[in-house]
Amino acid sequence: MLSFRDSNSFRQCDGLSRRSFLQVGGLALGGLSLPQLLQAEANSGNQSPHKSVIMVYLTGGPPHQDMVDLKPDAPSDIRGEFKPIATKLPGVQIGEHLPRLAQRLDKLVTIRSVVGSDGRHSSFQCVTGRRFGNQPQGDWPCFEAVVSKLNGPAHPAVPAGINLFMKMEHLPYNHPGAGYLGAAHSPFQPQGDSKSSMTLNGITVDRLGQRRDLLTGFDRFRRDVERQRDSASLDPFTEQALNVLTSSRLADALDLKKEDPAIVASYGKDDPKALSYGAKGYQAIMSKFLLARRLVQAGARCVSTTFADFDWHGGNFSNGRKVLPLLDQGLAALIDDLYRHGLQDDVTVVVWGEFGRTPKINANAGRDHWTRNTFAWLAGGGMPVGQVIGATNRYAEEPIDRPVHFQEIFATLYRNLGIDIDHATVTDLNGRPRYLLDPEYRPLPELV
Repeated sequence: MLSFRDSNSFRQCDGLSRRSFLQVGGLALGGLSLPQLLQAEANSGNQSPHKSVIMVYLTGGPPHQDMVDLKPDAPSDIRGEFKPIATKLPGVQIGEHLPRLAQRLDKLVTIRSVVGSDGRHSSFQCVTGRRFGNQPQGDWPCFEAVVSKLNGPAHPAVPAGINLFMKMEHLPYNHPGAGYLGAAHSPFQPQGDSKSSMTLNGITVDRLGQRRDLLTGFDRFRRDVERQRDSASLDPFTEQALNVLTSSRLADALDLKKEDPAIVASYGKDDPKALSYGAKGYQAIMSKFLLARRLVQAGARCVSTTFADFDWHGGNFSNGRKVLPLLDQGLAALIDDLYRHGLQDDVTVVVWGEFGRTPKINANAGRDHWTRNTFAWLAGGGMPVGQVIGATNRYAEEPIDRPVHFQEIFATLYRNLGIDIDHATVTDLNGRPRYLLDPEYRPLPELV
């Protein structure tokens, strides 16, 4: 954090050690002067778009039988209360509480046969692609950290990975972090202290003085430090923080007041009380969908977020009537936005949870944990959308056609980001190069 005492000391750089400010001037801007950085910002709309992934983690395990794989001919204690409705795809039906997505199913890939869940009530597998057991020292890294390590930031003022997870009472639901890749590649969480640190606290326009003095000062110190860069010790926290501080790009992306009010309204209203439990989490925050779109536009390569909670051991249908229409609205608005902004070839969306729910409804009108089958939605990424992959048996218990492993979906995400899973590796704490996935898993041929 920069802390400028007064306007005079800022313009003369008194009150700060020369060594500290030399590091600010040269290292934080990655070799670019501030004018060059601002010019790059202004011209970014004309640059080739980068590839990005938006991941929506449906906390707790969504009920596939009530959303994408209804079985209307099954007994009542399996088929449940929800009815199937027609979709934009002839002959394909989904749940009645997803009418907006039904009319956009031609822009989605629906995978009804996801397998390989390790059965943990956790975000870990959805965020890392790995099973929890037999981890290396330091733990498996999240996909945002892998992409940060391999591809770096697409824009110097925007971290490669952004974490929009809510802070949840059930700790394993929370984001697992960067693992052995370390804090330098941990996805940035623009909430709480992190968000307040994105501004120069206490610095007014008057105290900063004339903008020309600021630009001149940064350029002068950048030139001074360029002679020392090779021997300097980089602090990734300082470097990233100062890249953010010297540009409003990230803060602007997070400011929904800069968005068209009609677009904001299309995503729906945040509902922190959509569920009657979990006061400190599990909320239906609709604005996270819009923030994700704005962040990838600003330069983020990976944005991950949570939505509500689907661990409905009781009240599966009463909870579904509250939450599913909200998910329907937010995800439909995000898909519309991708096409509105011409991002459908460059941004991949994946929506999923850690496992599915039991076919048989329990005595509390709920569905319990089920690891033999779940589902995923994919959108964008230049993929051939408008298809359904996989099928399950008559009670949606397990696949009878085209089981798709979690890691196959991760392989597809990495491919869409331009990462070659056959050759790309990241080095663990023991200096051992690690492939991103187990070798038997490939990108889905249906989506290539």
